[in-house]
Amino acid sequence: MNIFTTLLIQPLTNGLILFYNLLGHNLGTAIIGFSVFLIFVMRPLTKPYMESMKRIKELQPKVDKLKKKYGKDKIAFSKAQAELYKQAGANPAQGCLPMIFQFVIIIALFNVFTSALTGGDVVVKLNTLLYPALKLAEGATLNTNFLYLDVTKPDKFMFSGIPFALPGLFVILAAIAQFLSVKVTIPFISAEQKVASKTKSEVDDMQVAMQSSMVYMGPLMTLYFGTQFPAGLALYWLIYSIVSMAQQVLSSGWGGLTPYIKFLGLVKSSS
Repeated sequence: MNIFTTLLIQPLTNGLILFYNLLGHNLGTAIIGFSVFLIFVMRPLTKPYMESMKRIKELQPKVDKLKKKYGKDKIAFSKAQAELYKQAGANPAQGCLPMIFQFVIIIALFNVFTSALTGGDVVVKLNTLLYPALKLAEGATLNTNFLYLDVTKPDKFMFSGIPFALPGLFVILAAIAQFLSVKVTIPFISAEQKVASKTKSEVDDMQVAMQSSMVYMGPLMTLYFGTQFPAGLALYWLIYSIVSMAQQVLSSGWGGLTPYIKFLGLVKSSS
């Protein structure tokens, strides 16, 4: 086995089968349970990011004062802003680490589904990755059905007259949940957008463009790739986005969703 398999694919496969055994021998419920477990295991990575983003939000009034103080002097403003963030322990770049790690997890899970859970003798292929205590009995079958899904196959619908596949329910829900989870962080993005629009720093402009694209490009990519990849990945991404959004709400409020929540009468004032 290569190092990627040993450090990621094998542990993820074993974790998935452990939850499969614990949660009624259904791969769909195993994915849900294992997804929640992974999210809380990765909490040490995401907690500093959430705390940093909360500090950035709290520092916005001071940033506004710096903008007024330095006016069009972009270099002086950037240095003062960086020093302010440093003193407060706020680092916008911390948001990259959780996203990179999630990307690695998705790649590893994709490998689990495509190399071990599809085609040929699934049990034999799984047993090459499973630790001795979790190895499946010879002749065992794996229950991959969850509601209307086979989680090892893409969640998509084909209709006569339409030359391409349409996203299934869980792919659509995953895209919506991803959109909402990003929108929750919009106040932090918006604050930086205001800074970038007035200081015209190339670094700020690039960062704002990348953050803004995440709001729409991420969900659109989920819709597209969700029709190509095993449904289990869409199910994982749905759970991840929902739990991430809940963590962000508990940490810093409803963020960019506040106007919609207020419209629905669920909160009386913005967080």
